[in-house]
Amino acid sequence: MKEKNLITPGEVIVEGMDYLPGEGTYRDGSVIRSSLLGLTQTRDRLVKVIPLSGRYIPKRDDHVIGVVKEVRYSNWIVDIRAPYDALMMVGEAVDRFIDLKKDKLSSFFNIGEVMICKITNVDESMTPMVTARGPGLRKLTDGRIIDVQPSKIPRLIGKNASMVKMIKDHTGTKMFVGQNGKVWLQGGNEALVIKVIRKIERDAHKQGLTDEILKILESEGNGNKADVSD
Repeated sequence: MKEKNLITPGEVIVEGMDYLPGEGTYRDGSVIRSSLLGLTQTRDRLVKVIPLSGRYIPKRDDHVIGVVKEVRYSNWIVDIRAPYDALMMVGEAVDRFIDLKKDKLSSFFNIGEVMICKITNVDESMTPMVTARGPGLRKLTDGRIIDVQPSKIPRLIGKNASMVKMIKDHTGTKMFVGQNGKVWLQGGNEALVIKVIRKIERDAHKQGLTDEILKILESEGNGNKADVSD
């Protein structure tokens, strides 16, 4: 059995009675099969399948919102809402040199802190690598984060970011939409932004959705035209 192997429902993951079926799996005689589409994972003798449906699948150059999950000696483990956590190396955190003998990595990014980062690579084991260095990439110290179904993000962004721009213009709210389904909001009419985001999430498949969203924004917007360039 290969770790992090893509597997389909009903497919045999492993043979023999030495392994135990975990989440997303079931025993069929002497074999363990997958009950869903996902990626295999083994911890000791426990076999699991991490589902892909509804999850964000990272791609190189995607901009995402991540949450620091663990601080290690020379890197950070970052939750980007993908099947596997991302890795940020010490040279990808800030522009200045970090001396591992003197600097505490937690002083740059600590557990629970949130960042806008970019995926630089996804290796053969499907581990994403991220950086917080570059235009627009940074730690988020204020505002609020909401979760959106990753599959609905393209509809929320709109063609040439038209939907996001329309929402910003009518609410005065600063926004960043991560391609992993996390959205950062700050200021303006955040309640209205969340309302229209949830509508887009529910009705992404419908024709004329942009016109419906515009009507809501025009009727309920507060007219706040704050700087929403971020």
